[in-house]
Amino acid sequence: MASAGDVFDHGRHGTSLAQVQEAKTSRCSPASVAGPPKPLLIAAPCDAGEYPVVVFFHGYLANNYFYSQLLQHVASHGFIVIGPQLYTLSGPDTTGEINSAAAVIDWLADGLSSSLPPNVRPNLTAVSISGHSRGGKVAFALALGHAKTSLPLAALIAVDPVDGTGLGKQTPPPILTYKETSLHVPAPIMVIGTGLGEVPRNVLCPPCAPLGVSHAAFYDECAAPACHLVARDYGHTDMMDDVTSGAKGLATRAVCKSGESRAPMRRFVGGAMVAFLKKWVEGRPEWLDGIRERPEVAPVVLSAVEFRDEYLAKD
Repeated sequence: MASAGDVFDHGRHGTSLAQVQEAKTSRCSPASVAGPPKPLLIAAPCDAGEYPVVVFFHGYLANNYFYSQLLQHVASHGFIVIGPQLYTLSGPDTTGEINSAAAVIDWLADGLSSSLPPNVRPNLTAVSISGHSRGGKVAFALALGHAKTSLPLAALIAVDPVDGTGLGKQTPPPILTYKETSLHVPAPIMVIGTGLGEVPRNVLCPPCAPLGVSHAAFYDECAAPACHLVARDYGHTDMMDDVTSGAKGLATRAVCKSGESRAPMRRFVGGAMVAFLKKWVEGRPEWLDGIRERPEVAPVVLSAVEFRDEYLAKD
């Protein structure tokens, strides 16, 4: 019988990683149905079969391929994971990327199958959404109906989500309401936090996940079922790849306070995502229950392990 710790290791499936270019459009030629509205990075199992779909939204000014190792970890446990590149540069308003994220989800039903390995099929009865940093805010915005999507929501996972630059400084559209359990999402929610995200790297760099607009504030507002896991000794970008190239990649290490190594945090985030998805998408609660009962099986020290089990009535 598999132990809870196994979820933090690579799964039994080999994985493929493919980049899919966005559809080209012009005034004379509309976008092809086969092309996605945004460039995609797709991690999928190599073995033939039908797999649930997870869409993962990158953090602020990050590249989707900074998460390739994380996406492949999740895919190795039997999921198709899609990372759209929502933008290259962006200002404080998140509305455009929320709409782009919805467009990507709407494209899946008609376009995804042709971008997958042979005999790998997506199960699109529902889709799970996830995101890091500002991408976590995008995921919450979609779940709360800021943009309509054509597929039902199976689960929501926010990885160190951020809703602005500080308490009282939310970026539009604001997600946090500062009322407990006020975020009623039609799906179970996992919020993953970092202990160092709220700590400035130095006197010149403010925290990457400021107190009051980050993981703890999001979890406090989540209606049940929801859970909250916090990696005490790791920072806001520590779930990214070991090597993140270019100026943006250098910034992921230079701007945010970090732990000693990215690998343990990436294994933790990937494993926690898989455990949550296995319970709420596939009806297999063993791994998530194991983490809840024995947090020490995680490859990082957890300073918070919180679960809100029952659906709460809307106010």
